[in-house]
Amino acid sequence: MTSTITKPDSLQREAETAPQLFDDWFDPIEAAVRDRARQFIEELIHGELDAALARPRYGRSKAAGDEERAGVAGHRHGSRRRSLTGTFGPIEISVPRARLNTPEGKTSEWKSQALRAYQRRTLAADALIASTYLAGTNTRRVRRALAALFGGTVGKDTVSRTWRKVKSDWDAWNARSLADEPIVRLILDGTVVRVRLDRKATAISLLVVLGVREDGQKVLLAIRSMGGESAEAWRTVLDDLVKRGLRRPEFLIVDGAPGLDKAIAAVWDGVPVQRCTVHKHRNLLAHAPERLHEEITADYTDMIYAQTCEEITARRKAFIRKWRLKHRAIADSLEEAGERLFTFTRLPPSQWKSVRTTNAIERLHEEFKRRIKTQTVLPSADTAAMLFWALLASGQINMRKVDGWQTLATKPIAQPIDLAA
Repeated sequence: MTSTITKPDSLQREAETAPQLFDDWFDPIEAAVRDRARQFIEELIHGELDAALARPRYGRSKAAGDEERAGVAGHRHGSRRRSLTGTFGPIEISVPRARLNTPEGKTSEWKSQALRAYQRRTLAADALIASTYLAGTNTRRVRRALAALFGGTVGKDTVSRTWRKVKSDWDAWNARSLADEPIVRLILDGTVVRVRLDRKATAISLLVVLGVREDGQKVLLAIRSMGGESAEAWRTVLDDLVKRGLRRPEFLIVDGAPGLDKAIAAVWDGVPVQRCTVHKHRNLLAHAPERLHEEITADYTDMIYAQTCEEITARRKAFIRKWRLKHRAIADSLEEAGERLFTFTRLPPSQWKSVRTTNAIERLHEEFKRRIKTQTVLPSADTAAMLFWALLASGQINMRKVDGWQTLATKPIAQPIDLAA
């Protein structure tokens, strides 16, 4: 005889009402967030209109009947309702309307720059839709995945339109002219990602080029998916930059890959090149047993981060002499880098921090891989490059100016490092 264990009535009722309790708890929070988002957007647009009309809402001119002297540029005439979908979900907002005076004595309808005409979604919402699509799913699955967030306002046609817009922006970005970009420095590095090619997981390289403008602002110039970091692959990337009008840079920072060095020699021979000191540190450790890593790191750090050129020179000589006797492979590896490991000393010390390494790109690599860590394999090579670009294009990652940008106009001096050991 079998027996059935039943819950007490009180526990049964609690189990049945628990989901409803959570729903009741989250609903007012969700409503409050959306209401606050609506208020903020409406206040932003009203402030924009106040500035255009040179007076606050319900404000009067300083001199009645003399609107021009009072600085009034037009007049309000009601409002209209607009639907807007963001990462906070769908909301209805009230958009003010106004007529602005024109020099010809006529009036024209005021247009908000904060909320463009026919805009129905925020840029963050579009970025979320596109990134979900790029993750390797189809439009119907994207719609279902985002249904709860967007309240069912995003259909598969919306996903398709958003994707086509992102794809056209990506194509335009890759073909844009660089002739007007005041680039003075380039940082070049590659990273490996796994993508699906012919239904098999394959490792490819993403070759990334960052530029530094005259004012110190970093900007992404190129991101290309290639089979590897060969000279031919890098040459393709550099030739494309030159073809689109990029002027000859004044300084280059590289990771030390042989293929990149060959490509640079063919395109920009004679430009000062700094080899990343972090990459070289990794090379040194790879040439020694683990028990020596701490000692190597201490000696290397003392040398690279010395305060003056004279100190760097003295500590380099001491490093070579010591490790030639203790573990010759370490000394040979350091000498292999040559003067390119110390090109940063040709610039003012205020710039040393920003030019010693390719850390600016390394941080982008880390952020990119953090975003895709749940996907062991990306859908395609093109998707990998687009995802990297989208992180910056959507504003999810912002790049600041380089350290020491105030002295970027200073040209590199003659190499002061004495390589004799």
